[in-house]
Amino acid sequence: MKHTKEFDIAIIGGGLVGTSLAAALAHTDLRIALIDARPASSKPTLEDYDERSLALGYGSARIYQALGLWSKIATAATPIQTVHVSEKGRLGVTRLNASDLDSNALGYVVTLRHLGSVLDSSLNHQAGLTRFQGARLQHLEADGEAIEISIVTDQGPLSLRAALLAGADGTQSMTRTLLGIEQQDLNYQQHAIIANVTPELPHKNQAFERFTPDGPLALLPLTNNRCALVCTQRPEDAARTMHLSVAAFLRDLNARFGYRLGRFVRTGKRECYPLNLMIPERLTGQRSLLLGNAAHTLHPVAGQGLNLALRDVALLAQLLTQYTDPGSPELLTHYATLRMRDIRATAQYTDGLVRLFTHPSNLLGHLRGAGLILLDRLPPMKRQIARIGMGERRYLYGRLFLGLPTEPLAR
Repeated sequence: MKHTKEFDIAIIGGGLVGTSLAAALAHTDLRIALIDARPASSKPTLEDYDERSLALGYGSARIYQALGLWSKIATAATPIQTVHVSEKGRLGVTRLNASDLDSNALGYVVTLRHLGSVLDSSLNHQAGLTRFQGARLQHLEADGEAIEISIVTDQGPLSLRAALLAGADGTQSMTRTLLGIEQQDLNYQQHAIIANVTPELPHKNQAFERFTPDGPLALLPLTNNRCALVCTQRPEDAARTMHLSVAAFLRDLNARFGYRLGRFVRTGKRECYPLNLMIPERLTGQRSLLLGNAAHTLHPVAGQGLNLALRDVALLAQLLTQYTDPGSPELLTHYATLRMRDIRATAQYTDGLVRLFTHPSNLLGHLRGAGLILLDRLPPMKRQIARIGMGERRYLYGRLFLGLPTEPLAR
């Protein structure tokens, strides 16, 4: 006879979003299953020059503060105090400053290794959490009372039953596929080249967003005067760039970025991946929902991806303290209504930036340059743009958004 394990919530995906959701529920009495495709023996990579990083908006730092994790994350986080926005070949420049918002930082840059390690460590002794590592979702079937899922592990197949299934298993989400949720896809015909680079001048905690005819180029400040580079190019140009020698790559980067940080004197390993926009037609199914890249995949301009995902986490954690049934239709409707509004607004923001700054019209180019000059002289508008980048949304609510821990619901 098949034995089925019972849970309140089954989280599919043990990456940053799935582990953040589990951590956000640490103070509840919910029984949580975390299904993680990574094997139990996997260990984080050692710190090195090439380790990958991501940008956390100020709002995301506030969420981790509410979870009691920010003090540990902050030990290896590089604050962004200024964002310098410019366009290649145009005179206009805008500078967004944390001091203009009475803040210590507009955001922070943290390595994937460090953030993942803090999250994983926080789960090690979490009551009510069962981790299934080296496990993958194979099948699901919902009824009015619960959703039953089949997973495959190194030890064989298992059957789990939960009141709610949360799919945080990435852009190629198996959860989304098994739920039969269609999505809208847009291929940007761009590839992102990512690498760590070192300039000869101090970055002084500045981030740069440089728009070029090929696509945006971003530099984020890291420790030891490194910068995390995200350079978008047409696929054929990206292929050529990937085959350049180190010296030729650094010269090409200076030609694209300019010399605000002097010459680039070092680079590490380069990686390249295609860029797409993906939004599902819906976020929920019967006793199930999507979050993270399973619910939205954006262009990396303005670094909104993980920050948008953490707002998924924060809202869901808040709602789970307000509804006695984790998978009730009312909770799912509430979640979908609020999150889809934010997802579409953020997607329109990032997509609009890409389209605006890659349009070939010379007239529009002059207007863009004038617009950056004007924006730099309008502090109220600059503050509004900065707040969007920091993850501030007036229509978001809940304790985690305010940096406060959630209050457990008596069940």
